[in-house]
Amino acid sequence: MEEGMSGIVNRMDLDFLLHDVLRVGALAAQDRFCAYDRDTISAILDSAERIAATHYQPCAAVIDEIEPQFVDGKAITHPAVARALKEFAEAGFFAAGLPPEYGGMDLPTVVRTAVYGMFSCANLSIHNYAMLTTAAANLLATFGNADQRRRFLPPMADGRWFGTMCLSETQAGSSLADIATRAEPRDAARGLYAIRGAKMWISGGDQDISENIIHMVLARIDGAPAGTAGISLFIVPKFLVDEAGQIGPAHNVTLAGLNHKMGNRGTTNAVLQFGEQGETLGWLVGEPHKGLGYMFQMMNEARIAVGHGAVMQGLGGFLASLAYAQERAQGRRMGTGPADAPLSIIHHADIKRLLLAQKAAVEGGLALVLYCALLHDRMSIATDAVQRADFHLLLDLLTPVAKSWPSEFCLEANKHAIQVLGGYGYTRDYPVERFYRDNRLNPIHEGTHGIQAIDLLGRKVRLAEGRALHLLLDEIAETLVRARSADVLSAEADALERAAARLRSATQAILAAPDRERQLANATLYLDAFGHIVVAWLWLKQGMAITEAEPEPGLVQYREGKLQAMRYFFRYELPRIENWLMLAGEMDETCLSLDPAAFIG
Repeated sequence: MEEGMSGIVNRMDLDFLLHDVLRVGALAAQDRFCAYDRDTISAILDSAERIAATHYQPCAAVIDEIEPQFVDGKAITHPAVARALKEFAEAGFFAAGLPPEYGGMDLPTVVRTAVYGMFSCANLSIHNYAMLTTAAANLLATFGNADQRRRFLPPMADGRWFGTMCLSETQAGSSLADIATRAEPRDAARGLYAIRGAKMWISGGDQDISENIIHMVLARIDGAPAGTAGISLFIVPKFLVDEAGQIGPAHNVTLAGLNHKMGNRGTTNAVLQFGEQGETLGWLVGEPHKGLGYMFQMMNEARIAVGHGAVMQGLGGFLASLAYAQERAQGRRMGTGPADAPLSIIHHADIKRLLLAQKAAVEGGLALVLYCALLHDRMSIATDAVQRADFHLLLDLLTPVAKSWPSEFCLEANKHAIQVLGGYGYTRDYPVERFYRDNRLNPIHEGTHGIQAIDLLGRKVRLAEGRALHLLLDEIAETLVRARSADVLSAEADALERAAARLRSATQAILAAPDRERQLANATLYLDAFGHIVVAWLWLKQGMAITEAEPEPGLVQYREGKLQAMRYFFRYELPRIENWLMLAGEMDETCLSLDPAAFIG
C-alpha cells in the first residue's frame, strides 16, 4: 500500500479534496466554525481513522458471516458491533453534527462527512446504525419541540439511544402516498397518539446494542387527507420515555422478523408491528399532515449518506485490488520467455484500465459527495437570503445525483476490483466480494435509481423555474474560464463545454414536450448523463488544483495519477453521455410503448 493510504482511506487524496479543491479552510473564517482549522481537522481525521482501523475493520468479515439472529422475538447481534459503536460514541462522533446546546461538536458537514467515510469503508454494516441515529437526531433538532429535544436528544447524542426511519410498508414500498399505518389521538395537548400498523425494511429496527431505539414513523391521523398531504411524523420509542427522560417499559413495538440480505448483513433489517399486541404511543412532530416534508430532511441526509457509502465501498475495493495488483506476479512482457521473471499484474494495460476506472469513479464520486456536504455548510452560514436560497437549490438539485451516481458507478468499480483479483476476487479470502455485496444495496434503498431519476428530471431541474439547473451550468461555465488558462486542460474544458451544452439542449427539449410520460420515459439515462457531467466538472476542478499548485518533489507521482484519472474519465466515460442524452432528449419510446404481454409471448 502506498504511503498515505490504508485499506479504508487515502488520506493524501482526502486532504487534497478538502483543502486544495474544496478549500474548506474558508469555513474557519466564520465565527461558527472558527475552531476547525486545518490542524484540528487533521487531528479529528486521525482519531476517526484510528478507531475505524482498530475497532471496525477487523470484525467486518466476522459480522458478515455471523449475521443477526431472530431469537424469542428479539434481534441478537454479534458482540463486536456493540464494542465498535461504543468506541465511536466515546469519541463524540454521534454528536459531531449537533450544536453545542445538545451536547454536539457542531462539526462542519463536509468534515463530518469525511470522518464518517472512514467508518463506512471499514465496516458499512456497523456504520449504518450510527448514520441513521445521527440523521434522526438532526431531524429532531430541527423540527422537534423543546420537550422532545430535551427528552430524546441527549441520549442520542451520547450514542446510548439509536434512531431509525420507518417509512416503507409491505404494500407501499416507495409509494408513500399508500401507507396504511394509522394514528389515533390519545392526548392532543401533549401530542400523544396511538400508532397502529406495520413497517418493512427498517434498518436497525431492532437490536441488542442500544438502551432504546427512537423510531421516526410516518403514519396517517384518522380523517387525514388522502395521499402524501395527509402524512404525519411521530416519535415512537421502543421503550416509553417519561417526562424526566427516563426509560420505562416496552410498549408494543414488536419485531415480527428479520430480512436476510445479500450484503450489509451486520445491520439488522426488521419487520416491525406497532399496536398489534397492545397500545403503542407516539409523539407528533411538528404539525399534523406535514410529516413527509419534515421527513425529507432525514431522507435527503440519508440519500447523500447512501451515495457516500457507495463511494467508500468502491474505495475499499479499489485499495484492495490496487494492493493485490502490485503484489501478484503473472505474465511477462511481449518478446520475453519463461526464463524471464514474471511481471506484477499492475504492469498489464488492461489491469491499469480496471484500476483507472475504479480510481476515476471513486475519487470523482467522493468529490461529488463532499461538494454537496460543503453546500450544506455554505447554506447554513450564508447571511444573504438570495445566496442561501441558491445554495439550497443547488443542494436539492444534486441530492438525487449524489445518491444515485455513486451507487451505480462505484458499484461498477467493485466489479472491476473483483476482476483484478480474478478467481480470488470471487472468494471470501479477500474483501472485494464483500464490498460488492454490501454496495449492491445502494442503488435500491432510500429511493431506487429509477425513482431518483424521476425526482431529478420530474422535479429538481424544474425548481424555481429552472434556476437550480442554471446555477449549476453557471458554476461549470466559471470553471471552464479558469481551466482554459492552463493549456494542459484545454481538451477537457472543450469536452465539458460540449457536454454541458448537450445537457442544456436535451433538458429544454424534454421539458417542452406536452406528454409527461414521454418526458420521463428515459429519466434514468438522463440521470446517468447528468451525473457524468457533474463528475467530469469536479474532475476538471481537481485537474485545475493540480496544475495550479506549486511543484513538490514528493507529490509528482500522486499528481500524475490524478491527471491520468481525470483524462481517463474524460476520454472513456464522458463520451457515453451522447447516446444517453440522445435517447432521453428524443424521448425514445422503445421501453414506454412496449406491451407487457410481449415479455410473455
